[in-house]
Amino acid sequence: MKKIILSAMMLTGMLTFAQEGKLTVSGNVDVYGTANFVDGSGTPGILIANPGNANGFGLGAANTVFAYDTEKAGVVADLSFGPRADDANLAGAINQLYAYYIINDALTVSAGQFNTFLGYEVISPAANFNYTVSYLFNAGPFSHTGVKVDYAASEDLSFMLAVTNGHAISSADGNVSGALQLGGQIGFKGQYLNLIYGSVDATTNDNLFVDYTGGFDISETLYLGINAAYSHSEDADAGYQGAALYIQNAFSDSFALGLRPEYFATNGAVEASVLALTLSANVGLTDNLKVIADVRYDSSDDGLIEAFPTEKSVSTLTVAAVYSF
Repeated sequence: MKKIILSAMMLTGMLTFAQEGKLTVSGNVDVYGTANFVDGSGTPGILIANPGNANGFGLGAANTVFAYDTEKAGVVADLSFGPRADDANLAGAINQLYAYYIINDALTVSAGQFNTFLGYEVISPAANFNYTVSYLFNAGPFSHTGVKVDYAASEDLSFMLAVTNGHAISSADGNVSGALQLGGQIGFKGQYLNLIYGSVDATTNDNLFVDYTGGFDISETLYLGINAAYSHSEDADAGYQGAALYIQNAFSDSFALGLRPEYFATNGAVEASVLALTLSANVGLTDNLKVIADVRYDSSDDGLIEAFPTEKSVSTLTVAAVYSF
């Protein structure tokens, strides 16, 4: 009986916060079915720890975001469980966990673990048009742990500066070597230039990442998104470069088609390239539930197809259900 009373009190408290507009709870859940048209299992870009095991039906992740806001400060606790989360999280079930302080209308300081500011795609499939992710996204980083400062100079112009651990260092690893990264972003009218320099892990300290992410409304229904990136380390003699386009057309409020052509290549001691074409259909069944169907074709003469290093080309079909709340 005491447990029932305590649970009721906690629920009442949460509802009170929600009524005051301070506590919000949101999230998403995704599941999928996938198949390929070659021998063996696997789906490139499925975003699980072992994409070579993807076959039949599978789980994505259960993601819940708790955000508590006051007039001058707040905290975000983004918890994610499941194979998709296991591949991306740096700290167990924590996808993001950070606090922020609003110095004034233009300046905000955040500290903790937050998702990367590089790239067009994100970990949560609810915010992506395609379900399978690009090679550029898979190359990382996914998240950063440190401090960032955001400055909104105007409605159109923004700046960001970040000091973080090397993004391959998880909370379980510990940053014994003191490996750090410096990051920055310039945003203008929805176009973003991102830079990172420093250590990815404890072994190299001269990794450079340059990333452009943006997009344009071609018409009322047609949208073009762009992601182009370059990365290299002289110490490791390794890096990558590539570009992806996101061509999306909304035929109605509940149905859209999109094409993502992508070219990705490694540089340095190992040079290889892959071309990936993904045709995706988005169907909104309700305000909260959508179905994403990806027909994907990956081609490489250099053994760069994810999960299929011995294949020259791979075709896959993935259908996912994503529920957001």
